[in-house]
Amino acid sequence: MKKKTPSNRSGGAKPKQDLRRKHSAIIVDGPERAASRAMLHAVGFERKDFRKSQIGVASTWGMVTPCNMHINELSDHVTKGVDDNGGKGVIFNTITISDGISMGTEGMKYSLVSREVIADSIETVVGCEGFDGVVAIGGCDKNMPGCIMGLARLNRPAIFVYGGTILPGCFQKKDVDIVSVFEAVGQHANKQMTDRQLANLEACAIPGAGSCGGMYTANTMASGIEALGMSLPNSSAQAAVSPDKRADCEHAGLAVMQLLKLGIRPRDIMTRKAFENAITVVTALGGSTNAVLHLLAMAHSAKVRLNIDDFTRIGKRVPVLADLKPSGKYVMAELVRIGGLTPLMKMLLDEGLLHGDCLTVTGKTLAENLANTKPYPKGQDVIRGFDNPIKKDGHLVVLYGNLAETGAVAKISGKEGLRFEGNAKVYESEEKALQAILNDKVKGGDVVVIRYEGPKGGPGMREMLSPTSAIMGKGLGKEVALITDGRFSGGSHGFVVGHVSPEAAEGGLLGLVKNGDKILIDAEKRTLDLKVSKTEIKKRRKQWKAPKVRYTRGVLAKYAKLVNSAHEGAVTDA
Repeated sequence: MKKKTPSNRSGGAKPKQDLRRKHSAIIVDGPERAASRAMLHAVGFERKDFRKSQIGVASTWGMVTPCNMHINELSDHVTKGVDDNGGKGVIFNTITISDGISMGTEGMKYSLVSREVIADSIETVVGCEGFDGVVAIGGCDKNMPGCIMGLARLNRPAIFVYGGTILPGCFQKKDVDIVSVFEAVGQHANKQMTDRQLANLEACAIPGAGSCGGMYTANTMASGIEALGMSLPNSSAQAAVSPDKRADCEHAGLAVMQLLKLGIRPRDIMTRKAFENAITVVTALGGSTNAVLHLLAMAHSAKVRLNIDDFTRIGKRVPVLADLKPSGKYVMAELVRIGGLTPLMKMLLDEGLLHGDCLTVTGKTLAENLANTKPYPKGQDVIRGFDNPIKKDGHLVVLYGNLAETGAVAKISGKEGLRFEGNAKVYESEEKALQAILNDKVKGGDVVVIRYEGPKGGPGMREMLSPTSAIMGKGLGKEVALITDGRFSGGSHGFVVGHVSPEAAEGGLLGLVKNGDKILIDAEKRTLDLKVSKTEIKKRRKQWKAPKVRYTRGVLAKYAKLVNSAHEGAVTDA
């Protein structure tokens, strides 16, 4: 009688490797891995689970922000989708922070840093625990690029699920959101809103779970990631608390098991052409300037060559079609209501503006995913046609000049004009600039300069939503410009230029600007220049001294030492 080979479930010879268990088998197969199995029994594994593909479910849940407060429930739905389709889902957490809460404070310096921490932590847990695939769920701004960066580094079958958009609040019979509150601070300072009105607005602007409601950074990045091919169709355009979002999570669990079976990995999907698709969709939506920073970082992690000038090249042929906040009038929930992102992508594909042959997490191409997509209903005006665009070309304008030798990024909707020349009002930090604006120290014709807020100089490259919102709230949106080596929230609008590089702390010309200097911003010529003679600039450069390092220990100190320039994505593993 032939002797039976012992099963490795109880210890014994290892079977031929199953490629769908390429990583987990190393952790749990064979008698020498008994201790590992013992640990897993304690967290709910049964004997049969050791023969299944293990799928890590990376949750960004936390009660520090409404963007992520529901993601623990969504993680359970993803796990159900994995378990129901022959896998073993294992939930683990990474961090989230809240831009909306920390905005305008020293704490905001940790915001962009959190993107790197999220990427590092997903790579760390998945690499350590031997998961065969990953589903990552993100809500607030930095979650999304952080998740994708981690997935790209690992290059194991993976999907990203967006936590979903928040529904709008209602104040004085109008839709409101977090940016409404930031702008109300300026209105309050301008005596256009009472203390009671401000208190009533803040109490109703955020009605529940979900990411900020306009085409701000969260919705921008979710849409870009779907266009990249890393999310299921319309994952980016669903309400956070809805049957559609719960179904999206369960479908993601099934889809990652299919990716394992097919052997499709993130870098098979995240090609250069896929990144061009992401830029195209972000442009058509009028998305956040942060998309430039994050897509560059994501491409770096995916080993794809992408640079800041690709946004200019694509923007020249792609119009802005979405009338969404902050520059437009609608919130993301309205886009969800009329059919989501897929009809817009079908429009762009039919116009020849998307690469339809790009592979996606469905296992199909983008064109195949969109083949049966229904158009938007007649009469809607959230998404315009190509014959009546919001702007005939892209709104993300990359500027060069003596103030931005390696580039700066402006968000030009067309409503604020295309050219601005004014006198510099220089501030060494966001807080000082905000107080000056609120105290009427900034007047029409001024160019507010906020410096030493770059990736290294901040460190952390804070978003300037508080000062830009105060300018809008003061009614100065068309009369005042603002430039910074920091960045902007997706909620910022007006004549604003960020990501100025080289940054001031690295010796960039921004650090040499003085009050009263003439500055010219020209969106048509794509230039940003300080109108000061070369002789004077040379004199000032000799007198300039690098600022004292602000942090000498801890995460901000490490970040400042490692991070590269904004025009390269501000990554820490370059």
